[in-house]
Amino acid sequence: MSKVNLKQEESLSIKFNHQMSAGEQRTIDLFFYLPKEMGIASNTLNEEEYYHFGVVGRRSYYSHGLHLPLVQSRFVSLKNRSLEEFRLYLNLFAYQFAVAIETDAKELRQLTAPEEFYPALNDLSDVVIQLLKKFRRNEPKEEKWRSYFAHADNYLSWFCEQQLLKTLSQRPRSSGFSDIKDKVIQLCRAEHHYREEERKYNSSRTHHDANRISNKMLLLRRLIQQGVVLKEELKVLGVGLKKMVTGFATGLVMIVVSALIIKAHGVFNGLTISLIISLSVIYAFREIFKEDIRNALWRKIQRGRPRWSRILRDTSTQTIVARQLVWLEFMRKQDIPETITEIMKHRHRQNKVESEVLHYRVNTRVTPKDFSAGYSEIQEQVNFSLVPFARHLERGKAKIYSETDGKVSNESVERRYQVNLVLKVKDGKHQAEYARFKVTMNRSSIVEITESKLPDNIAALT
Repeated sequence: MSKVNLKQEESLSIKFNHQMSAGEQRTIDLFFYLPKEMGIASNTLNEEEYYHFGVVGRRSYYSHGLHLPLVQSRFVSLKNRSLEEFRLYLNLFAYQFAVAIETDAKELRQLTAPEEFYPALNDLSDVVIQLLKKFRRNEPKEEKWRSYFAHADNYLSWFCEQQLLKTLSQRPRSSGFSDIKDKVIQLCRAEHHYREEERKYNSSRTHHDANRISNKMLLLRRLIQQGVVLKEELKVLGVGLKKMVTGFATGLVMIVVSALIIKAHGVFNGLTISLIISLSVIYAFREIFKEDIRNALWRKIQRGRPRWSRILRDTSTQTIVARQLVWLEFMRKQDIPETITEIMKHRHRQNKVESEVLHYRVNTRVTPKDFSAGYSEIQEQVNFSLVPFARHLERGKAKIYSETDGKVSNESVERRYQVNLVLKVKDGKHQAEYARFKVTMNRSSIVEITESKLPDNIAALT
């Protein structure tokens, strides 16, 4: 398994995720090569706005396992632990169970061929049945622990049912595979009966009201995340420096304005209409150029500097788990690292088009202290929405004509664009590793993501 995984998440988003242990340091760089014909550049896409609305991250504790976030032996041994330890382990199990099912269901919904979709759906339902049975087999007998278990059990039952029903609603149409569809429907009915009739987790008023049940499950999800998802403290860097740049730009403009005012007084004797008009023009130009000069100075000074810092804390102990620095900017051609340029030179000739380069970097330092409650790693998942990119794209208007037996027919074709994405990963003082991906997209979705071969003299990501 690669140390950093990149894949499609939704129809117009991609995600990378990775895990880190205590004491590790890692820098991840993503270089988005956006063809100029897409019309995306610093004047059409604000990096700061894109970061806040298009880049969504999730950082939590992580434990290895095949779908099962914690090995069964560790979960069984919870009876020998304190109430707080039980709650933390239970939350980690339930949270990563939910994340695993959600991830598998998203990948499944991207399959369009019935021959691939339905067998994968059958496998997913088997995994859900197996994990729910293992989870419920370890229900605690102590009354003080059972409320925590009930919250997690209620949410997992509802969430699995929702993911399966959502997947069924988006299934490819096929006259076959009715046995698999019936099996999944029976599983969903069984979970609904388990929650509402056997355990009576939710009142009749709640489970018959979509708003009430949705809000209750959001609350249960937040309770499950307690102690697992890390608390984030994001800080914008360079606020004081930006104020200094604003002051300097204003002072620079005022020097020029003052000189022009003095000259205008020398040209026009006394207070005349001509002097008033001249002063009005001078002050108008001051307002226009002050912003331009400030923005130009700020972009030059900010280039290459981190934009944000982030502190990750354990929500239970409030101790610092990791620190991060984040960069996001459009890069000039001369600022692109030589290795990245060399990788991009190995494209096919027809793909060598002029591009704007959007660079994202995150540098993470994990605290050398052991994590609480026996956790071994933290996981970061970052989603990049390509919706802001797609807004600039043209809709396909072309048609392809063909002739058969003297009859001419046409077929509308979509306009596709290819975004090259270079991934760079550097662990501590080790040699950097690279990977290149081709993201083919249109205005409505990502068509495919393929990994490209690197030059022989460049270390590939392992």
